[in-house]
Amino acid sequence: MTRHSAPVDGFLYGVYARRLRKALTPQTLPHHVAMIIDGNRRWAKQLGYDTAAHGHRAGAAKMREFLTWCDDLGIGVVTLYLLSSDNLVNRAPDELDDLVDIIADLAEGLSHYRDWRVKHVGSSDGLPESLRTALTSAEERTADRSGMHINLAVGYGGRTEIVDAMRAIVAKHHLEGRSLEDLAALLTPDLIGEHLYTGGQPDPDLVIRTSGEQRMSDFMLWQSAHSEFYFVEALGPDLREVDFLRALRDFSRRQRRFGG
Repeated sequence: MTRHSAPVDGFLYGVYARRLRKALTPQTLPHHVAMIIDGNRRWAKQLGYDTAAHGHRAGAAKMREFLTWCDDLGIGVVTLYLLSSDNLVNRAPDELDDLVDIIADLAEGLSHYRDWRVKHVGSSDGLPESLRTALTSAEERTADRSGMHINLAVGYGGRTEIVDAMRAIVAKHHLEGRSLEDLAALLTPDLIGEHLYTGGQPDPDLVIRTSGEQRMSDFMLWQSAHSEFYFVEALGPDLREVDFLRALRDFSRRQRRFGG
């Protein structure tokens, strides 16, 4: 019996995944999914690796897999939270160097796969030149594509994003020679939204976080005001397709109130 357990488990897993997929319809799927991948370092530690880089590489590989799941279901926009602005100052230099190389490789690889369009969302301030170049190259290489839109949130902070949006609005208003009273009258949530890093994109319908942590970590604070949230116990590299399909099933069953 033991010798046959793995194939049987694989068969049952496939049956279950197909059943979950069959229950989903285009009308009930989110248009924009945001992913906070968490737990890479814990994953590496649990498996006895001597550096966190092993976990970050496994997490990046899982994100490539995750994106194919999204694309195969017809989800139009996906945002991956890969490196926060806080990480740039709080991570050990060796780990940060490894993480920078891993994200650069991920951006490069995604820009050569399918018809995906890659965009960097976040601030370039504080990013190493090699990473800025990789993100810019991926964005330029895929600018004319019409496939799934992928936001790579790198050097990202939600509060900083809102501040940057306000600065851009004020600067434009100043150049036009208009008064503060005019600005106060014009300032609306829609105007601020247009000046965010994700300006022109739909807000995320569903935000997923791995590793069991239930917090936002300064991610898409403005855009997620009416998002649905789903927290997965699995560490980032251990995320399975059935975990994602369960999240989508849960989303499809919710009655979205949009603040009501």
